[in-house]
Amino acid sequence: MTAVEARERTWQVLIGGEWVDPADGTYEIVNPATEEVVGHAPEASRAQAEDAARAAKEAFPAWSRTSPERRAELLQKAADAVRAHAADLIPLVIAETGCTATVGKSMQVPQVFARFDRYARGALDPTVIPLPPMEMPQTPLAPGGIMGAIARRIPVGAVACITPYNFPIVNMAGKLGPALAMGNTIVVRPASQDPLAVIELCRILNDEVGFPPGVINCITGSTPPTGEALVDSRDIDMVSFTGSTGVGLRIAEAGGRTMKRLLLELGGKGAALVLEDADVKTAVGAIGSVWTFHSGQICTAPTRAIIHRSKYDAVVAGLAQMAKVLKVGDPYEAGVVVGPLITAPHRDRVQSYIDGGKAEGGTIVAGGGAPSDMKRGYYLEPTLIADCRPDMRAVREEIFGPVIVAVPFDGDDDEGVAIANDSDFGLYDYVFSGDSARAMRVGKLLRAGNIGLNTVQRNHETPFGGTKLSGVGRDGGAFGLEAYSELQSMVWPG
Repeated sequence: MTAVEARERTWQVLIGGEWVDPADGTYEIVNPATEEVVGHAPEASRAQAEDAARAAKEAFPAWSRTSPERRAELLQKAADAVRAHAADLIPLVIAETGCTATVGKSMQVPQVFARFDRYARGALDPTVIPLPPMEMPQTPLAPGGIMGAIARRIPVGAVACITPYNFPIVNMAGKLGPALAMGNTIVVRPASQDPLAVIELCRILNDEVGFPPGVINCITGSTPPTGEALVDSRDIDMVSFTGSTGVGLRIAEAGGRTMKRLLLELGGKGAALVLEDADVKTAVGAIGSVWTFHSGQICTAPTRAIIHRSKYDAVVAGLAQMAKVLKVGDPYEAGVVVGPLITAPHRDRVQSYIDGGKAEGGTIVAGGGAPSDMKRGYYLEPTLIADCRPDMRAVREEIFGPVIVAVPFDGDDDEGVAIANDSDFGLYDYVFSGDSARAMRVGKLLRAGNIGLNTVQRNHETPFGGTKLSGVGRDGGAFGLEAYSELQSMVWPG
């Protein structure tokens, strides 16, 4: 999709299979690299969000009774349709998010159809768990006998899928795929900063793929009320949210009032624990991914480098050297590795952490501010704050930008583990050691939902989610099918 097409298009919301004009007008979506308007997103009303929830509830009985084969067919058709539209989606996603062309072409869009491919297969997974018969004595409740039983996985119902700005359509596909495969209906509510590609994804699924009316609904808005309406609605059975811990806590509180099923993937403050036998080059390359992958706007990033004193100087020097050669600039420009942050307020927020880290005694070894040659766009240099202490604000709070804090430790592995675990977050931590058995042993002591051993690479079949303030629940692979289902027991006399 060209910039002109996106800007001139009239974007609408999807309710019950029909595209309707937003009740409260539109708002501008701004390209974070150029500060130019990408398009005008729909400003839906709270009432429209409630209508979408009602449409999802009404569509659920029929959709939940469709055969797994039919759901698999539609999900595979979805994968193929997104694959066919990739050339249009990539420039739109890059313009909205400010991700580099490399990230857009390799991660933002291809992972969408990869996830639909995966859950087209997953729709055919068995949903019945056989259980051994049990001999039961006679009770005042019922006669005795041999009781047969099974457990079944059944869909939860109508699911509100609320997603973040960093990977808008990838994250949404990661929710839509398993939820639809299990027979749930959906209300999509993308992040306010970049909803246009998600709207286009919903258009593809509704208009071209042919999901039945009401199975997929889409509501957008620049302010919280539409999302709040979904969380409050009794027509919504589950909320699947990826985003900040602060918002996640409010969703958990509000959702608890109606006992909604919750899947919350929240903030992170990834610890990269570098032991004294670690390979410096491996550690530097992995930790430096904070800078090279979407400007640090990723919750799994190893932003806390907790380094044994024997390797501290070498790792800090390696990261400082790496920062010097990373090109910051226009996402479409050849060789650019670090793009902009999503908005000016977010850039200013990240800058405040950098300034605060320096004020608290940290040393700015690399970066520290906006590039002097970038006159437009929300850019920050890759920044490394060394000589940090565990109690510093920049070490304790999620920054969500191209900032790494380096914390030295002098003692044994237990000291490093204690520093790593001294955090409100527990999403993704890392261990770097030349001894794989040692890395595994140390990794088992970390209080995080995911542990990388000498790598920041992912395995998408693993259960993904966090501990502590990093969230509740797990998805990914077959675990995603479990996340969007309930267990139902059936018992009968044998």
